[in-house]
Amino acid sequence: MSENRLNAYRIMWLFVFFDLPVMTKPERHTATHFRKFLEKDGFSMMQFSVYIRHCASKESAEVHISRIRNNIPEKGQVSILTVTDKQYGEILNYWGCKSNPLGETPKQLELF
Repeated sequence: MSENRLNAYRIMWLFVFFDLPVMTKPERHTATHFRKFLEKDGFSMMQFSVYIRHCASKESAEVHISRIRNNIPEKGQVSILTVTDKQYGEILNYWGCKSNPLGETPKQLELF
């Protein structure tokens, strides 16, 4: 078997979390520049100040981490998290809906 075979343990996801100051016009410009840099580098916004990117390998992830390091603004905080595709597969996402903690099934709507 080839060691370069793609699998859920080799494929990586990069998360970039950042908190940049935006009180002055130059700070807003810097924060916008950083967000646009991430988007040009293939990242997608997952939440405000949280961007995510799929990488086919750890080596690819390291290239993107290096690019981020070279573009980190002087002020603020930037954190980078790397997880495998297998780990990312365990994520729970909710979009504006409440889960049903009691496990009750909703009542059927009847149309007449």
